[in-house]
Amino acid sequence: MRPLSATLTVMLVVAAWSATPARAENSLRSGEFVLHYSAIPTTTLTPEIARQYQVTRSANRALVNIAIRRGARGADSAVAAKVSVAATNLSGQRSDLRVREVREGDAIYYLAEARFAGQEILTFDVEAVPEGGATMKVSFRQEFFPQ
Repeated sequence: MRPLSATLTVMLVVAAWSATPARAENSLRSGEFVLHYSAIPTTTLTPEIARQYQVTRSANRALVNIAIRRGARGADSAVAAKVSVAATNLSGQRSDLRVREVREGDAIYYLAEARFAGQEILTFDVEAVPEGGATMKVSFRQEFFPQ
């Protein structure tokens, strides 16, 4: 059986990839660091995974996942960082999200939950400062649909 962190990572990567067909990968490279980001509806998580990671499964919630890696692909490693995430809807309502760090074995990632109402497009502003690195900023949009 695969560890839950691997299961969650695979689910988030597949969901992010399928949600953005124009992009092969949601990432930002800065020097030796790569910031990976995605947002998915929390209902795409199984109840077991949601419970394990203390995520609220709801038709009006999104899960943002941030991970930072150092090094070349295949020889990279997880890096701790100071991460902040804000979500803004099309009406301009901005919400700073509570970000929490998850560590499992060699994996380090950051999770945040955002609320949305009905069919909505959210813009996520991510700022991360990896240990030993400079500030990395990325903004991405994701459309969510009620289920």
